[in-house]
Amino acid sequence: AEFLDWVEAQPKGRYELLRGEIFAMAPERAEHARTKFNVARALADAITRTGLRCEAFVDSLGVMTDEHTVYEPDAFVNCDDPIAPHALLAPSPAIIVEVISPSSRSIDKNSKLSDYFRLESLRHYLVVDLSRRLVLHYRRHGQEIVVAFVREGAIALDPPSLSIDIADIFP
Repeated sequence: AEFLDWVEAQPKGRYELLRGEIFAMAPERAEHARTKFNVARALADAITRTGLRCEAFVDSLGVMTDEHTVYEPDAFVNCDDPIAPHALLAPSPAIIVEVISPSSRSIDKNSKLSDYFRLESLRHYLVVDLSRRLVLHYRRHGQEIVVAFVREGAIALDPPSLSIDIADIFP
C-alpha cells in the first residue's frame, strides 16, 4: 500500500517493487514499445474474436506477487470481473507478457518467472526476445511449468482459449 501511494505521487516514470526495494524502470526504445503494443493488440483482438470476459492491458497496472513485490508487466490479460476504474493492480491476470530488454533479461527470465507463477490465476507467461525473434511460452500444466520456444505460427493460450500469431508480434 505504501508503494502504491508513493508511485501515485511521482510526477512521471515507471517503478517496480522487488522484495521491498523500489526500482525505476529504464526508458524504452521504439522497438520495445512497438512490440509490447503489438502483443497487447494481438491479445485484445483474440479476446474480441472469442467474446471472452477478459481484457488486455499494455504497460499500465501493477501485478502484486507478494506484499513486498509489485511488477509492471509490458502487457497482460485479466479475466473474470472487470478491473475497477481506479485500481492500480491487476487482480487476476491469466496471461502476462514481458518484452526482454538488455537491462531486464535476467530478471524477466528468472525472478519474474518464479514470482508470477506464484499467482493462482496465472496460466501463461510470455517472454518476448526481440534479438532472437522468439517467444518463450511458459504455461502452467498441472503442478508443472512447461516451456515452448515459438518462432512461427500461433501460440495457444488455453485457458482462457485465446490464440495469437507470431506474425502479429513481429510483423
